[in-house]
Amino acid sequence: MRLWCAAVSGVSEIDCIAGAFAIPPAKSDKAIEELSFEGALKELEAIVSRLEQGEVDLEDSIALYERGQALKAHCEKKLKSAEGRLEKIVLGAGGPQIGESMETA
Repeated sequence: MRLWCAAVSGVSEIDCIAGAFAIPPAKSDKAIEELSFEGALKELEAIVSRLEQGEVDLEDSIALYERGQALKAHCEKKLKSAEGRLEKIVLGAGGPQIGESMETA
């Protein structure tokens, strides 16, 4: 962890050992709506990892959690959209026939 701290922060390993460096909250250059599914998932995984480490103060934890929730909703929306597109491909433009469900197609 100390080497990681020094590598990503630009401060010395000594400062990381001494606790002089607080891990800043993850920041994205893009708005969540502009992220691809993969980009949002990658950022969400990074947030979960940071929260699991338990080295983030309370206020930053809350901010990370809020962003994580927004990223999760964005990923779910992207997946639902992809599922709808696949249904159209599998079932065709006409949709399912009477009595036919997606599971049987």
